[in-house]
Amino acid sequence: MKIIQITDTHFSPEKPHFNGNWAPLLNWIEDTRADLIIHTGDLTVDGADKPGDITFCLDLMRQTSIPMLILPGNHDVGHLPGSEQPVNAERLKRWRDLVGEDRWFEDTNGWRFIGLNSLLLGHEDDEEEAQFEWLRETLEERRGRRIALFAHKPLFVDEPHEGDTGYWSVRPAQRKRLYDLIAAHDVALFASGHLHWAWQGRFENTALTWGPSAAFILDKLVREMPGERLVGAVVHEFGDGVESEIVAVPGMTAYVLDEVIEEVYPTSAKQTESAE
Repeated sequence: MKIIQITDTHFSPEKPHFNGNWAPLLNWIEDTRADLIIHTGDLTVDGADKPGDITFCLDLMRQTSIPMLILPGNHDVGHLPGSEQPVNAERLKRWRDLVGEDRWFEDTNGWRFIGLNSLLLGHEDDEEEAQFEWLRETLEERRGRRIALFAHKPLFVDEPHEGDTGYWSVRPAQRKRLYDLIAAHDVALFASGHLHWAWQGRFENTALTWGPSAAFILDKLVREMPGERLVGAVVHEFGDGVESEIVAVPGMTAYVLDEVIEEVYPTSAKQTESAE
């Protein structure tokens, strides 16, 4: 079975800076003849506060002939407590009303593909706990199927047992809970996006893939991270095991967020300036 993972498309009707990457990405996806597409979040520029961004992006995603499952990113439903746009009931309801469930699973060909809402992790509230309970049950009831997990945020940035990276990855306490579940249920793959860096590796028995953004790369706005800067997608092939390939999709433009951040994310631009 072939799954295409796309992530961090950041499309918008009001801020169309990266919309030009959809046509070449769509053409490439159709040529792959994949069985399923999984979008691992940041569908929009600002769906967290602009429902028009979500509906616009959904109309684009419906142009593909291949079924698609979508997970939310921080720009779609909000982020950590204390951030400019924290996840809250209103933002979650908007996503669920317009897109569908923010966590899901799909069974096919001896595999169970599980999508997590990683933006709930770190809130330490009822929503987070309910998702952990759902994940435990979903893993326990897999009936011999192999498991692949998909989420927006990666488990870590530099190394598996690092401290709190703030914005960039799952917080240590929640990461530990995920590690325990991954080990107990022999999870074959954990695939995510968010970093705008493309990287592959392993943690114990689990293959890891941090997928490349389909919108832009980051230059001086953030520190160097493991992997490489590119725009593209990931091809996952599932059989007895899983083989994953990061692809720089032909015809896509590696836009640089640094050059347009004041137009696209002005609040982030001000925060970056104040940190310098």
